Amino acid sequence: MSSATAAPSAARPSGPLAPLAVTIFRWLWIADVVSNIGGWMQTVGAQWFLVEQNASPAIIALVSTAAAAPVLLFGIPAGVLGEFANKRVLLIGVQSAQALVAAALAVLTATGSMTPALLLAFTFALGVASAIQLPAYQAFVPGVVPKALIADAASLSSIGVNVARAIGPAVAGIVIGSWGIPFVFALNALSFAGLLLVLALYRGYKAPVTEREPFMAATRAGLRYVFHAGVVRRMYVQLLIFIIPANALWALLPVLASGRLGLDSNGYGILLAALGVGSIGGAFIIPRARAVLGTNRLVMLTSAAYGVGIAATALSTSLWVTLPVLVLVGLSWIGVIATLNGTVQAFLPGWVRTRGLSVYQLVLFGGTALGAAVIGALGSVFGTAQTMAGAGAVVVLGAALLLLLPLHPTANKNRASFPMPLTDVPPVATPLPGDDTDDGVEADDRSPDPKGSTLVIVRYEIAPGDRDSFLATMRAVEQSRRRTGARSWNVYDDREHPGYLIEAFEVGSWQEHLSQHHSRTTGYDAEIVDAARALSQSPPTVEHLIAAPLARRASRSTAATAPAKRSRS
Repeated sequence: MSSATAAPSAARPSGPLAPLAVTIFRWLWIADVVSNIGGWMQTVGAQWFLVEQNASPAIIALVSTAAAAPVLLFGIPAGVLGEFANKRVLLIGVQSAQALVAAALAVLTATGSMTPALLLAFTFALGVASAIQLPAYQAFVPGVVPKALIADAASLSSIGVNVARAIGPAVAGIVIGSWGIPFVFALNALSFAGLLLVLALYRGYKAPVTEREPFMAATRAGLRYVFHAGVVRRMYVQLLIFIIPANALWALLPVLASGRLGLDSNGYGILLAALGVGSIGGAFIIPRARAVLGTNRLVMLTSAAYGVGIAATALSTSLWVTLPVLVLVGLSWIGVIATLNGTVQAFLPGWVRTRGLSVYQLVLFGGTALGAAVIGALGSVFGTAQTMAGAGAVVVLGAALLLLLPLHPTANKNRASFPMPLTDVPPVATPLPGDDTDDGVEADDRSPDPKGSTLVIVRYEIAPGDRDSFLATMRAVEQSRRRTGARSWNVYDDREHPGYLIEAFEVGSWQEHLSQHHSRTTGYDAEIVDAARALSQSPPTVEHLIAAPLARRASRSTAATAPAKRSRS
């Protein structure tokens, strides 16, 4: 496999399945589906193990919590790691670790050593590996398909998860009935082999050249971007509003299946298969619906349909009524998750994509963990059906919120990297030569430190009639500066020179400011800055101040040998 497989071709079809024409993506997608089938078999096996142990609904719901909670702990560090590490090597290592953990789980279950607490611990360990893998894998995929296909590739990846959800539980039900739960865990361990093989054979991957950043600085930069990117932040808030109550279906469906519907593991697998069938149908319906309705209306309608669907599922006592409802629910689920995920992947700029996706995973799995825990507790108090119906009503209310606070449009925002000229940025001065005076300050301490915080001062000459327009434009400039690295920002009036307004912002280091110029600025950011500069009557001037380290005190030995100063008295 080579990188040539990712190049666009005139012979490739268009439409939602177009990314599958890219050879490496096709193999990755197939291998990932197989791996996810194993993951869903693992989930069903774990849940049914607890059902057989007569565990409470709260304990059974903790399977979802244990799988998702690691993202709360490791999601953000995983995003920073995936941003700067070789993603292919990282994915190979994580897949290998998951295979070993799954194999140990199978062995302990087969020997009768497994307990509910130990099962949750192994589920947590697999969740840790998944938390490290997910942002790196989601950022790896856009690098192997043409840019125009990124959103469709993200949708196909989400659909692949739901294809696995359709197949995995059904297979798990058959395997549990025929060979037992340990065999399900063993098949999960084997399912990691396909993706490992594809990654090992793919030689066309080239790790992107990135400017190394200190770990904490890179973490803050990623969080700062998400916080100040209104488009991304609004989508993440809507995802959280949806995912917490929506998780009632996944957390309580096994309890509903065995109780209200009186099904065994095979019947539970059929319910999940119906959800998967709906998700597969979404592969063909959702992309076309997005083109007609737009992102906001599509997410609103599918969220509302999902809420109504899980409420209807909770109230149904007939399998034949429940199955078609779950098909609709599966289609609605993919409509929300795949649409938000694909939009975010296509919108995030390359320099922060992995970190931005790690926050997406934090919201998705953190909301899942929180939702599973809360809903499991409520189910134990109020009953499974009542809790699911109530959660459905909350999902519908969340969909209605989009009427008041719609998602921000993304079509008019240029996301391509736009290196800004450095003509107004002076280079860091060379170290000053030492002198013969010994005042306790080393020569290097008096030269600008490229690692020191950098203060950027931009002077604009603004006509009185343009002042209000300029200040309004500077609100957008502020968000742009903060997205790309500014830790503080403000605009000042120059009292000594009326008519001049001063923009001042601080960046963590000189190197980070250079990154603002070289790689962090998008075409949309450049348009915002140009709009402010256009209002200046003369070309804005720029100054760069680098924090000078404080002088180190002279050592006692140096002070003792220094010539004594004469007293004036």
